[in-house]
Amino acid sequence: MSTVLVLNSGSSSLKYQLLDPATGEVIITGIVERIGQEGGSVTQKANGEKLERELPVPDYREALAILGRLFTEAGMPLTEAGITAVGHRVVHGGDVFSAPTLVDDDVVAAIRDLIPLAPLHNPANLTGIEVAREFLDVPHVAVFDTAFFADLPAAASTYALDRKVAAEHGVRRYGFHGTSHQFVSDAVAAHPAVVAKLAAEGRGPETLRQVVLHLGNGASASAILGGRPMDTSMGLTPLEGLVMGTRSGDIDPGVVFHLMRGGMSGEDVDTLLNKQSGVLGLSGVSDMRELRRLVADGDADARLARDVYLHRLRKYVGAYAAVLGGIDVLTFTAGVGENDHTVRSGVVRELKFLGLTIDPAANEAASGEARVISVRPQVEPAGTPLVMVVPTNEELAIARQAAALVAAG
Repeated sequence: MSTVLVLNSGSSSLKYQLLDPATGEVIITGIVERIGQEGGSVTQKANGEKLERELPVPDYREALAILGRLFTEAGMPLTEAGITAVGHRVVHGGDVFSAPTLVDDDVVAAIRDLIPLAPLHNPANLTGIEVAREFLDVPHVAVFDTAFFADLPAAASTYALDRKVAAEHGVRRYGFHGTSHQFVSDAVAAHPAVVAKLAAEGRGPETLRQVVLHLGNGASASAILGGRPMDTSMGLTPLEGLVMGTRSGDIDPGVVFHLMRGGMSGEDVDTLLNKQSGVLGLSGVSDMRELRRLVADGDADARLARDVYLHRLRKYVGAYAAVLGGIDVLTFTAGVGENDHTVRSGVVRELKFLGLTIDPAANEAASGEARVISVRPQVEPAGTPLVMVVPTNEELAIARQAAALVAAG
């Protein structure tokens, strides 16, 4: 068996999965948390059993050592796991990386140079790569969140700044969650309902107009035509766009200067917009399940947070309908998108003018499968758009991209 180990290194956590990229089977999955903090922990699932332990994790080197020991305990030492590649999630590839890339010393240096574009993410991603290369003598592949959006049309990727300043500082729309948007949009295009829809309308896949909503604690939207992204909501950083768990999303840039003139430092404002805003800033909670409970209890702040969240989503769907010249499929994915039927219905019910509908029974049914949740009359009028829920699988996407690159090399 040939496997790929996928690593997602965060500022204080290491998520990992051992997968068979051919079948998609997850063999071992886990997370090491609170790295470099007091009271580290690890959770791992293997062989149908879940293991949880509290233990010190002073640094990433120890996190990888713990991973290795737990693999051995699960009966699959790293040296006997058939690992042909390690796939690493890297948030920002800048203008340098537009595809999965085999890691060498030059690539490590280039990722380090991109840290100013993603100071909250790339340092941890880079640390994970450096330590993992010491532990595992196999090809390492960096898969970039920004890669899928590298070829955005210039009209979508360009900010209306002085062009010399923008070029000097690498300022453009890069987009994020690209691995998820690519995986989900490909799954949508291959879904039998979508294939049948295009065939009934006498159209090819190159005409398929998709809006994908990746809704988790971080959230982003994309407009995709025939498999090619035409626009996306996140920009130079993951801060722009939709309202998120702790991020503000779109905001007047003048707010930053207003707050700084009021005595806040640049770092204070950065923390405010990235970690203390969004749903959390409006309601006091960042988890949509908690928000839903507060709304049900009549909490006015929670109700406003929900309304602002949904308003921004509907605004982007409408805007992307204009970018694409219509919508064939609106898709929800990621933690909130896949599991919160109230968010899905809240978005769609105000978009009937686009032909979008939702079937309450299909929407509220629990399922882990890709599915259509819009009303499906026996004879659909030509051009009727579909609403879908498609589970994302970024780890599998990374594993398959890593395996393909190594096989081709």
